[in-house]
Amino acid sequence: MALNPVIWLSTIAFLLHSFPPLVSAKKTYIVHMNHNQKPESYNTHSAWYSDHLQSLTSAAPDSLLYTYDVAYHGFSAALTPDEVQSLRQSDSVLGIYKDRVYTLHTTRTPEFLGLETELGPWTGHTPQELNQASQDVIIGVLDTGVWPESKSFSDINMPDIPARWRGECEAGDDFDPKIHCNKKLIGARFFGKGSNVAFGTKQSQSPRDNDGHGTHTASTAAGAQVANASLLGYARGNARGMATHARLATYRVCSKSGCLGSDILAAMDRAILDGVDVLSLSLGGGSAPYFRDTIAIGAFAAMERGILVSGSAGNSGPAEASLANVAPWIVTVGAGTIDRDFPSYAVLGNGEKYTGVSLYSGDSMGEKNVELVYNNGGNSSNLCLAGSLEPAAVRGKVVVCDRGINPRVEKGLVVRDAGGVGMILANTAASGEELVADSHLLPAVAVGRRVGDMIREYVKTEKNPTAALSFGGTVVNVKPSPVVAAFSSRGPNVVTPEILKPDVIGPGVNILAGWTGSVGPTGLEKDTRKTPFNIISGTSMSCPHISGLAALLKAAHPDWSPSAIKSALMTTAYTVDSANSPLRDASDYSLSTPWAHGAGHVDPHKALSPGLVYDATPDDYISFLCSLDYTTNMIQVIAKRPNITCSGKFHDPGQLNYPSFSVWFGKSRAVRYSRELTNVEPVGSVYKVSVEAPSNVVMTVKPSSLVFKNDGDKQRYTVTFVSKKGMNRVVGNAFGSITWSNTQNQVKSPVSFSWTRA
Repeated sequence: MALNPVIWLSTIAFLLHSFPPLVSAKKTYIVHMNHNQKPESYNTHSAWYSDHLQSLTSAAPDSLLYTYDVAYHGFSAALTPDEVQSLRQSDSVLGIYKDRVYTLHTTRTPEFLGLETELGPWTGHTPQELNQASQDVIIGVLDTGVWPESKSFSDINMPDIPARWRGECEAGDDFDPKIHCNKKLIGARFFGKGSNVAFGTKQSQSPRDNDGHGTHTASTAAGAQVANASLLGYARGNARGMATHARLATYRVCSKSGCLGSDILAAMDRAILDGVDVLSLSLGGGSAPYFRDTIAIGAFAAMERGILVSGSAGNSGPAEASLANVAPWIVTVGAGTIDRDFPSYAVLGNGEKYTGVSLYSGDSMGEKNVELVYNNGGNSSNLCLAGSLEPAAVRGKVVVCDRGINPRVEKGLVVRDAGGVGMILANTAASGEELVADSHLLPAVAVGRRVGDMIREYVKTEKNPTAALSFGGTVVNVKPSPVVAAFSSRGPNVVTPEILKPDVIGPGVNILAGWTGSVGPTGLEKDTRKTPFNIISGTSMSCPHISGLAALLKAAHPDWSPSAIKSALMTTAYTVDSANSPLRDASDYSLSTPWAHGAGHVDPHKALSPGLVYDATPDDYISFLCSLDYTTNMIQVIAKRPNITCSGKFHDPGQLNYPSFSVWFGKSRAVRYSRELTNVEPVGSVYKVSVEAPSNVVMTVKPSSLVFKNDGDKQRYTVTFVSKKGMNRVVGNAFGSITWSNTQNQVKSPVSFSWTRA
């Protein structure tokens, strides 16, 4: 089905919806070339790729979509099956892969993260120093483009663009670089050749965002401060991004039908060459081997050049093993709630009052109860699908709609168009107790599964069921917070189970940020409202929070590698909520685990001075890839090295110097890993270890203390995990942690344990 990404993004249950069938006779492919076989007669690889394609196939010149430089060795093209077979015969062609479709996965979050005083006070750095330093940091956002008129992209008081910037703003439909780019929005490009072929539709030739998602994510990462921002009165306050003084470069890679891997790879290739410092990708496509994952391939090239890549974990929770963007050189970001809510109320005829959430901003229903109906007329009318409601049965009534299948806001439109005056949107088992607020087009209250079941039972058993709906506006300092979002995708990591993912969580529920002027807050065609800010939810929203925080860390520590920055965010994350209790899972309010929250919720203040970091080099990641038993060609797709050797191959993928541990016992009762810690404080210190282990595992760390004398000193330790007898005959999982502490720092690593049948 052809689904507007805005509608889909505000409908968390549909992250992995299907897209239209590819309608072109040709399909798009990404071709991996042997980079080292370029004849000397060619000045560039691009010219060689083009000639090679023409010489081996009958493909028209415009069949060549992109040639890649740094992110990939090869090109993408629109090819027939016969042309693919001709290319496969060439010794210079190492592989041909079908293009993949990827999907798109504030006023309060700065305060919630402790950034209400701009960037400080943080130890060793004044706010002024960090503000000035962050002006040299450039965040690249791959998304649906940008709405440049948003006040979030104001460049007031911004100094000149860094001289090292090599990007540009491209002219396009209704986009004039001289007018729409400035010292804040310093780059804007668009990539749609792959989508044009795959979906058979001509995409807008412009960086402009007619969807809203890209503007929302870009302004979350680095939007300037905007006073008196709100969504139609909700969440009113000062809106700002995480790194308010950083620069932004946007790359439009997504259309209404999805995001093509060939376009994403071209944008990553260009962003690397342009000179970004952080890449933010709030999109993904499920799990695939790294040599088949376009984002993982491009991210490796970025990492090699010191660029941190932040990717959304996906919105397929609470199902296990549902993660996207799991490569260890990517920061994989899950979502949590913040301490702000938008309460609404459903009062039933029996006097019971139930609390839900809503962003409805229209006329009130009044206090008088009206008839309440549910599941009238068949045709899956309980889901309020288009055309399923009989007007005679719902006119003038409040309708109970089950959550699922179609977008939440669309259900309200279906009710309104059938003559209903209100809606109670009731969760089912799939979404549990999680509540996500929407800017509905009619009075609507969203409730969790437990309340939903009681309301459904009331309608079923009451002779004359009635209800009245009302709305409570905005409340803050909600406890407990954060809570892990039910929609946030979960581990374990099915590509490499030995790497624990996600890495961290950040704010991703009911986030207010900039919006496009092209569509209303719901994204529905019939929604004619216009608002400069919108409130939406998803790991798409949490990802740019971490991208912006990474930019701040890059500003404070320009010599830190992407791995060091990720380590700082992970080892300082917290796992207790505002009520000083362990983090909860919104799906059923049970205790959350590292498969849901990773190392925990980010803490920017502590991340600036983490004490120690787990660093990793590109060579370390190659040793990791070798441990997966990939062929040389497979590894070269990712690492793009001329002579790959696996002499330093890890005995186990879990041997990578990662800030977390994922232990799979399998047929063995004992697993041993080593790690190296680097001191990043200006003075030396002694750290002592403490462990938390489940009752069925013994953890031993040697040595038990580490002495660092100077900044940059490195020390290694080994940890042995032993499963108690009998555990390998069952299937299960458990969790623990390893913490290195001195008088000022706690460097904490989560550990997950899994048992499989022998």
